[in-house]
Amino acid sequence: MNLMSVVEKEYNQEKNYPKFNSGDTITVHYKIVEGNKERIQQFRGVVLQRKGSGLAQTFTVRKMSGNVGVERVFPVQSPFIEKIEVNKVGRVRRAKIFYLRKLTGKKARIKEKRFHHQSQI
Repeated sequence: MNLMSVVEKEYNQEKNYPKFNSGDTITVHYKIVEGNKERIQQFRGVVLQRKGSGLAQTFTVRKMSGNVGVERVFPVQSPFIEKIEVNKVGRVRRAKIFYLRKLTGKKARIKEKRFHHQSQI
């Protein structure tokens, strides 16, 4: 048996986050420890990529803070992530949308995936 899979099973924590992919707008509730105080900070932005697998899986979230783009990489298995909310499901053609870094204003918008239910008569 592969040694890495044994270690991953040992340290794997079951996290029940919603499914999200690149192009989705999510809010990550992240626990921050300052001295002896703990608070939860919300980081809301667009998912640029999901990378890796198993314990080493990460996702990158980009948001605009004023006129400056801020990106943050979160490990999926991080104990500091309180919860993840999916705000919008985006429709993109790529798995890694780094081209969004160069775009500003209205060009940087991502189309939202619409779900229409079929009505039954």
